[in-house]
Amino acid sequence: MKLLAQWVALAIASLAFALTPVHAQERSAVKQGFELVAQSGKRILVFRPSVSVGSQSTGGMFEPNAEWTEQAKSNIQVALEDLQSRLGNEVIVAPEAYGKDAQAVEEHMALFAAVSQAVIEYQFFVGNRLPTKKRDNKDNVFDWSLGDGVSRLPGAKSADYALFIYNKDAYGSTGRKILQAVALLGPGIAVKSGEHVGYAGLVDLRTGDLLWLNADAAIGGDVREIDGSQKRVRQLLEEFPGSDIGKE
Repeated sequence: MKLLAQWVALAIASLAFALTPVHAQERSAVKQGFELVAQSGKRILVFRPSVSVGSQSTGGMFEPNAEWTEQAKSNIQVALEDLQSRLGNEVIVAPEAYGKDAQAVEEHMALFAAVSQAVIEYQFFVGNRLPTKKRDNKDNVFDWSLGDGVSRLPGAKSADYALFIYNKDAYGSTGRKILQAVALLGPGIAVKSGEHVGYAGLVDLRTGDLLWLNADAAIGGDVREIDGSQKRVRQLLEEFPGSDIGKE
């Protein structure tokens, strides 16, 4: 029993260390040759952000929380509307979509998330770079696309570019945090508690090419709170082409 008590005490101490904030540097890229000048008359179609919030179970599974998600959706939408006037060019809010149109938007948002994750893994992260992306990085080439299907999305005919925003937060449960602390006691074992992912991308509505991407797999700001959502959206739109939204 005495040994068990000591083990638990050590785990709790390790937990405190594990919960120390870690600041991750977000990564961004612009397609070679692309430039969007402020007040150039270009129109940016802004789709409603894809937002999901929940908890991370002890085993690492994502468990959606409807209340947190709805609160975050509202907070992020308000924060985005506050910043739209600073994007540097005309903003068009995507029309409400129904039926097949809504499904198409959802599918392209999921595709955008998948491409963004691939960019992080296979172009931004040096150890995983694919042979073609090693060459791209050497030549300063950023070449990714969602395909020309974006040209058929609701509102696409009235704009030049589309802004996609994807956000997912999984807050570590108590069990997950304890597991993280316990894992620190073992050799070579690492357990991550929580997941906070945010992607913002500008897409050419004619070709589907990804022109600008800000992708962060460890982004800050608690989207369940108003202040946290404002911080999150500012981080996602930092240095958006043609805007005055700089790093803060």
